[in-house]
Amino acid sequence: METLAVKNLTKRFGEKTVLRGVSLNCEKGKIYGIVGYNGSGKTVLFKCICGFLRPEAGEILINGKPHRNNAPFLSNTGIIIEEPAFIKNKSAYNNLKYLYLINHSLDRGLLFQVLERVGLNPKDKKKVGKYSMGMKQRLAIAQAIMENPGLLILDEPMNGLDKQGVSEIRALLLNLKNEGKIILLASHNKEDIEILCDEVYEMDEGILKKLETKKPQSQ
Repeated sequence: METLAVKNLTKRFGEKTVLRGVSLNCEKGKIYGIVGYNGSGKTVLFKCICGFLRPEAGEILINGKPHRNNAPFLSNTGIIIEEPAFIKNKSAYNNLKYLYLINHSLDRGLLFQVLERVGLNPKDKKKVGKYSMGMKQRLAIAQAIMENPGLLILDEPMNGLDKQGVSEIRALLLNLKNEGKIILLASHNKEDIEILCDEVYEMDEGILKKLETKKPQSQ
């Protein structure tokens, strides 16, 4: 995926307008931060981009071409929006395997590599139902990246992670950026936004505006 463009997106729920003419242009190899209070419209925007919600107006363009509104969801996209519905009595590997086999032939080596990349042991037989919140978050990230999508939409991806986990996932996201991914990231953590994001936008009562940022100079 080379580019993602959101054009004049409007979304209403009854009398309430949640997105008000939102526009956003994204290109590969960059991380875009979305900040704002709970209820400001960040998650609704992400769901509209993914195709989980249908906006009243506006469009989504992928590589300059409109995404079809009747498509069930946006393809070539890894998503963390709400807590995934894991199979609690299965291991992390078997959770990934179950989902991967929906569209692919089994590639044990790839699934092992993905789990290792997020800091999980692919040979661990521990059931996901016994995982800590941080381990579940690592598995959610593994699910999002396992099919090597061009676009990642991540709503609070650091939830439940300890200090080491946050550092490791930040490094992973920067590596994914360098691999040419487009990454949309919502976070309440100011440090995440400052370290990771090339551009930062604030959502306030359904209106998205770009914030001025000063990225550290490369050494």
